[in-house]
Amino acid sequence: MDYVVEMFNLEEKRVVITGGGGVIAVALSEALLKAGARVALWDIAGEAIEKAKAILNEATGAADRLFGMVVDTMAEGSASKAIEQTESSMGAPNVLINAAGGNRGKSSFVESDMETFEFVLKLNLVAGLMVPTKVMVAYWIEKKIKGAVINLASMASYIPLSGVWAYDAAKAGVLNLTLAAAKEFAPHGIRVNAVAPGFFIGKQNKALLIKNDKTGELTERGQSVIDHTPFGRFGDVKELAGAVIFLASERASGFITGVSLPVDGGYLVYNI
Repeated sequence: MDYVVEMFNLEEKRVVITGGGGVIAVALSEALLKAGARVALWDIAGEAIEKAKAILNEATGAADRLFGMVVDTMAEGSASKAIEQTESSMGAPNVLINAAGGNRGKSSFVESDMETFEFVLKLNLVAGLMVPTKVMVAYWIEKKIKGAVINLASMASYIPLSGVWAYDAAKAGVLNLTLAAAKEFAPHGIRVNAVAPGFFIGKQNKALLIKNDKTGELTERGQSVIDHTPFGRFGDVKELAGAVIFLASERASGFITGVSLPVDGGYLVYNI
């Protein structure tokens, strides 16, 4: 057991997680705290941060290792200032998890609202990857920190989902930029990987997948997802924890970069 603890112990990790008030971010933060890491939740909504901190404090008792910053990751200045605040609060961050993102609505291609399309692209690619990665990696290079970036890809990174055109494009971009950034930052000892969740119920997709909370009746889309998932169920957000701990641990994954790890119940290997 000493070997396992040594391999996956994250006591030396100081993790920034964007979109820190979200369902997935909270689940990942709980796992990281339990593995010994210090965690800074970045979110544009202060109320979401406080709610997440309350949940995490109760679940882990690690209030002394948990911090929160109101940050607009669309804006480089806000993200740069947040790095300074984070360093002051918990020490120099050495892991960045880009968990900000989401979707807005569903439509046919020709009925796409371009304002919404652009917002979703920016939410997932600008706020959800480019800005926080740009400012964090610049900080790491200056400080000679061999950090690790973990992006949140999606099933849509590989196979487009119907009716969510901007989300499809953005998540395909997340996968592409993960690969490109991994190559560019490797000479600095900085790893860039991604986790690609399958279908997990969250605030953004609940109405699209579940018709009736009480009976568990699924929407047509929800049933289609289950039919396409060999495990025959939605994922539990806690099932993402192992993949993230693995990619955050230098001892476990120090020679891995440019990888996207699907956690999808077999969704991508479905065949007929």
